[in-house]
Amino acid sequence: MKSCEISGNKPGPDQIERLEKIKSKIPADDVLYENADSIKALGDPTRLKIIHLLRYGELCVCEIFTAMEKPQPTVSHHLNVLKKAGFLKWRKEGVLQFV
Repeated sequence: MKSCEISGNKPGPDQIERLEKIKSKIPADDVLYENADSIKALGDPTRLKIIHLLRYGELCVCEIFTAMEKPQPTVSHHLNVLKKAGFLKWRKEGVLQFV
């Protein structure tokens, strides 16, 4: 980390210019909120386990909750979080849902 070169409790013109360039590269707040939501979606061990299960291909929701050894409503909740965050797509075939 660089040491501060502030004189008189204010950054100098060169520092301000450098800071403005850095700030201009920070994404807009809405993008940052989307990024934070994605990170939150992956921040749960159950959801990470679901992602790892799906690395090997499409699964029926009943297969996922069986593999997870968790109740169907719990798994469905986690699947919905992952879907809203854009990590999953699913399709319905009859009464079955595939992820």
